[in-house]
Amino acid sequence: MTYVLTGDDKAISGFGGFRSAITALDPRMRIVVTVIYAITVVGLSDLRVLSGAMVLSMWLLAISGLPFQKTLKRMAMMDTFIIFMLVLLPFTMPGTPIFTVWGVSASWEGLWRAVEIGLTANAVILAVMTMVGSMEPVTMGHALFALKTPERLVHLMMFTIRYIDVLREEYQRLRTSMKLRGFRPGTNWHTYRSYGYLVGMMLVRAIERSERILAAMKCRGFSGRIVLLDEFRLTRTDLVFAVALCLALGALIWAEVLYAFA
Repeated sequence: MTYVLTGDDKAISGFGGFRSAITALDPRMRIVVTVIYAITVVGLSDLRVLSGAMVLSMWLLAISGLPFQKTLKRMAMMDTFIIFMLVLLPFTMPGTPIFTVWGVSASWEGLWRAVEIGLTANAVILAVMTMVGSMEPVTMGHALFALKTPERLVHLMMFTIRYIDVLREEYQRLRTSMKLRGFRPGTNWHTYRSYGYLVGMMLVRAIERSERILAAMKCRGFSGRIVLLDEFRLTRTDLVFAVALCLALGALIWAEVLYAFA
């Protein structure tokens, strides 16, 4: 599912037909454990404990069967959303100065807070990509529905994931067409007008496509209900994995409390 967020051409998948330890687990358990993992890690603040959470996320990646370098590269792409905040934080938070740039001092307190946010974000993102991002959108939708998530929200999530990729392909076709006609972007009204036409044409084509998709779904008997073709079963392996991960999270919480009172 991560290819929808990162815009890459291909989805992250395991090594060939290798069925990894993560993908073999019950999807419902993976979603629940990921939520517990994210809430626990966000509540941590000690850098040593957050480093342990990062190691735990790397362990999840190691047993997931996902391509190691490609997954880390996509995680780094997610960091671009917060990189500017992390760079500016030492200069906006008062405290003990480290150095001064153009009369503005950077503080140690701001630097530690930036490192804390970076470790927290990367540990959670990596766990989500490993536990949930490696799941097919349809499987994730069925798992959410089995967890009693409102049906409309599940439909909205599944259609959003599916058709973000369709709109991206439409955008790439229009951009290729513009390039073949000699369009070169610049800082002028022609460029702004051309991009306006591009966005408008994407909206028009999206509306036309949605009408065709709705007609096709009605022809196939779609009634707005989710039909589960596979029945999820919680196995002993799922319980062992969930208990082991919860024990690891409990150890992180215990270390956080221990360092807080040390």
